[in-house]
Amino acid sequence: MIVKKSPLNILIIGTGMYVCGRGTKEFGTILPAIYEWKRNNLLGDVYVAGVHKEGINVLKRKADELNELFGHNVEFKLYPVNGGDPDAYKIALNKIPKPACAIVVVPDSLHRKIAGDAIEKGFHTLVVKPLAPTLKEVKELIVLQEKHDVYCAVEFHKRLDRSNIKLRDCFESGKIGDPLYFIVEYSQRKNIPKDRFNRWVETTNVFQYLGIHYVDIIYYATRAVPLRVMAVGQKNYLSSKGIDVYDSIQVVIEWKMSSKRTFTSSFFTNWIDSERTSAMSDQKIKVIGTKGRYEADQKMRGIKVVTDEGGIEEPNPDFCSAYGFRKGEIMYQGYGIESVKQFLSDVTDLECGKAKRESFEGKRPTFKNALVSTAVLETANKSLGENGAWLDMSVEP
Repeated sequence: MIVKKSPLNILIIGTGMYVCGRGTKEFGTILPAIYEWKRNNLLGDVYVAGVHKEGINVLKRKADELNELFGHNVEFKLYPVNGGDPDAYKIALNKIPKPACAIVVVPDSLHRKIAGDAIEKGFHTLVVKPLAPTLKEVKELIVLQEKHDVYCAVEFHKRLDRSNIKLRDCFESGKIGDPLYFIVEYSQRKNIPKDRFNRWVETTNVFQYLGIHYVDIIYYATRAVPLRVMAVGQKNYLSSKGIDVYDSIQVVIEWKMSSKRTFTSSFFTNWIDSERTSAMSDQKIKVIGTKGRYEADQKMRGIKVVTDEGGIEEPNPDFCSAYGFRKGEIMYQGYGIESVKQFLSDVTDLECGKAKRESFEGKRPTFKNALVSTAVLETANKSLGENGAWLDMSVEP
């Protein structure tokens, strides 16, 4: 529990889909997580900095709705108050009292700059995945973190998915033996690149946006080190809409275990699924080991809802779901919520002297932990530019 002398102030940088559900009927993930965090009347203020006036207005409206649904108010202090400003977050960083943390939810290409500015102002910092597109940027952020002695993590929420925890347990227990190969399929609806990310989608790609989650999961589950990478992709549908990004990217990674044995992982990612698909994300992972196999269909979680308005839907109750429907009785649960709450709890423990920054290495998706996933991402992007060439890589996690 935070003592009154040291209330934790929270700065959210960004006002997009993941923050407040902009462009959807939902409330995103960050906003519901903050409401759950504040349910216990934890001290400290919540600030939001946004570039676009539209985003600030959407967040205001969604917050009003959540205040009514939850039955308790969370007041958001906005930068700027009545409009957008690219430097709004800098104003906030200079004015928010310490101790404070920042949750950075902006396009990938801005992570290094904005997270770096937050760290330099002494803010503990959580960044949505990927931490950055290049190893150089990640290493620079690690240097800044150590210089300013703050705690920094990547919001790799899939580590908290019970399905992936069970996968890790299968390896640590030796139940399925040594891995031979992984197969990952991950896709989302075409409105993501076409509509929701249209301002900045050409600065990223689908492997960087989706596949990176499972690169981290494979590293987290096996502690293997990537040796080489190849990637190919196709530009058909989105390019016909004037959007110069890949519809689909396939990536193969060769890994080496501490035992010196190797395995491969094959990723099949796209973001041009039909708008009529029954879930926003279609995600599956399979691993074949020397003693058995592990398969998880992480789209079909055992729930199917059919309505006149929504058609057939297969919601994921484990990610970010609202439970209850009466005002004042709403509760959000799931690994997306827990990922944010875990960071806030860790920062609280640090500020109260209950933990040290070094104690989270190996237990949380810290910036140092992100070296492996970023190295794979950077190498895959280079391979895409070299017609799918196999490229060797070396990274010290």
